[in-house]
Amino acid sequence: MPNDLPGAQNWPDTTLAPTPPLIGAARPADAVLVDKYGRQVSYLRLSITDRCDFRCHYCMAEEMEFLPRAQVLTLEECLRLASVFVDLGVSKLRVTGGEPLVRRNAIWLLERLARLPGLRELVLTTNGSQLARYAPALRAAGVRRINISLDTLRAERFRQITRVGDLSRVLAGIAAARAAGFERLKINAVLLRGGNDDEISDLVHFAVAQEIDIAFIEQMPFGELGHSRRPSFLSSDEALALLQADFVLVPSAETTGGPARYWRIPGQTTRVGFIAPHSHNFCAACNRVRVTARGELFPCLGSNDAVHLLPLLRAHPADDALVRAAIAQSMGFKARGHDFGQRLDAPQLVRFMSVTGG
Repeated sequence: MPNDLPGAQNWPDTTLAPTPPLIGAARPADAVLVDKYGRQVSYLRLSITDRCDFRCHYCMAEEMEFLPRAQVLTLEECLRLASVFVDLGVSKLRVTGGEPLVRRNAIWLLERLARLPGLRELVLTTNGSQLARYAPALRAAGVRRINISLDTLRAERFRQITRVGDLSRVLAGIAAARAAGFERLKINAVLLRGGNDDEISDLVHFAVAQEIDIAFIEQMPFGELGHSRRPSFLSSDEALALLQADFVLVPSAETTGGPARYWRIPGQTTRVGFIAPHSHNFCAACNRVRVTARGELFPCLGSNDAVHLLPLLRAHPADDALVRAAIAQSMGFKARGHDFGQRLDAPQLVRFMSVTGG
């Protein structure tokens, strides 16, 4: 584990990661997507668009060039790919973007994804800008949980971080999502030194008042060349220490199937999570892969290795055999782990998170 990160400290063992699978362990009888380190892939993050109505500075450039429509998966192709993954053992599907709700007819797709035989959980990540409009339809479509990006509760600061966003629309979206009755809602807040580190407790107080969860995320080393993350990097350890001055936090072994490690506030329903790819690497238990809006399958977020599925889909519109084979073969180059902890001064991957999928 890197030791040059600001505020590094040891966390209780229960929050570091679930017990990793045994390397070289026998492949489970019902598992199809198992990598060479014995990790079973059961979770797909599927981006349905690279477009977004915000321009968050840690996610994309201010002047973005978006993909031409012909280079983006159609909704029918998204459904076809998801069906193949579920048939190969994926049981959790997260729909992402860009901002997925700016994609025309996104609800049509979600309704059909929710009915895939074998899919146990359909969830969504959104910036919240469209939730006031779509929350009831999302719930009716079969979405069970929603993650909502929210880095600040201050309108002016929100505009600075997103460049164009309106905080009031996101807050209205959260209210609409609560009223719609989702099983669980969660705020995702990126940790920004000098950007929102003075609001960490305020964000947790807000989550408690709304009776929803919150997860703090260390910045990822993605973006433009020459852009250092070190000045604005804030570790999960530092954020935890700040919160412990205001809250009693009890480590929890709960998991939602993703990388967050949770703490409980006694007497409250809110869970406080930390996603710490730099300071508390969780690669040993990785169970997920990503597909971008242009059909690139990334077995590891921290690697440039990808399988291009879109050409296969279009060359073989009535036969999934080659697509299935390509997905299965991608397990062979899923990396053991990334080295994000060493890459604060320059991006490890010169691509934006909006392109990769949030």
